[in-house]
Amino acid sequence: MSDTARFDCAPGLRLQAHERLSEVHHRNMEQRLERIEKAMERLEKRLWLAVYGMVAVILTQALRGLLDYAPMISPGMTP
Repeated sequence: MSDTARFDCAPGLRLQAHERLSEVHHRNMEQRLERIEKAMERLEKRLWLAVYGMVAVILTQALRGLLDYAPMISPGMTP
């Protein structure tokens, strides 16, 4: 009888073990996703910083070009 009782419980124990293992896998996957999301946020910040830096360089060059050209134009002179 003890063999039959143990056999009857085995599928239930396997199911519990599988559920626990699934929970562990799910928690690990959530942790990995959180790390990936944080890395993506950092990458996005770096990308925007690079974009703003390039815009600043372009605007600086345009302003510099205007300032280089501006002294040639004065109220009494023609270019």
